[in-house]
Amino acid sequence: MTTTTPLPPAAYRPLPGGCFASSELTRGPWSDAHQHAGPPVALVCRAVRLAAAAHGLTHIARVTANLLRPVPLGVLAVEVSEDYVGRNAGHFSARLLADGKEVARFTLLVQRALEVALPHDLPGHPLPLAPRAPEASPEAEFPFAGRVVGYADLVQTRLAAGRLWHGPCAVWFRLRTPLVEGEQPGPCERVAVAADSGNGISAVLDYQRYTFVNSDLTINLLRPAQGEWICLEASTAWGPHGGGLAQSRLYDERGLVGHATQSLAVRLRAPD
Repeated sequence: MTTTTPLPPAAYRPLPGGCFASSELTRGPWSDAHQHAGPPVALVCRAVRLAAAAHGLTHIARVTANLLRPVPLGVLAVEVSEDYVGRNAGHFSARLLADGKEVARFTLLVQRALEVALPHDLPGHPLPLAPRAPEASPEAEFPFAGRVVGYADLVQTRLAAGRLWHGPCAVWFRLRTPLVEGEQPGPCERVAVAADSGNGISAVLDYQRYTFVNSDLTINLLRPAQGEWICLEASTAWGPHGGGLAQSRLYDERGLVGHATQSLAVRLRAPD
């Protein structure tokens, strides 16, 4: 834990009218006034999960988040649309709004879960495991932890491989509090809270000198994650013109669950 002061009971508190009050636990590392993108992406996953369940669709197979503006700490609203719902899959879109202004736009694919018998000798199976189990991984902290209450207090982290913020590494994440007060988060919400950290944990640049913010996040899941722990095995690559790509393999304690990608833009921080 990065602070001894009492922490909010959740990342978000439900409000009348379907809105949510953001707590300090959502605060990100780039600005004290803005959220880390993981919690609001997870909040949208929750809304779509509830909408899709009415059609018997329970497996969120893909999430694409276009992060249009920084998400401020404050009151958020989520609007969900059903683009097309078929027998086995549904396509949904969503908007995230703050003070009536659209800050992020989403598309999600949700599938009907079915038990299908598969051959036991498929190439690439059984699915690979994370480099180390969470109980065998030492505690790790973000370099921005402890300065103010924020995302580093929302999640517990354990280092499964490599060195945090020094190139390719693998980190386990677990929520310390619920995403929404009084609720247990769904599998995709647990993944989303962690998946937006791929560019941070695998950073090769000093975050005090540079910003390397992502303007999108895509998560592809081959199955629902199980349990509380989610591992990101991440790496970042930079091009010559200020663009980059962070890629993460996603695991639960049983093995691979999917992949995530983030498009990055590197900029020098303005002098204080």
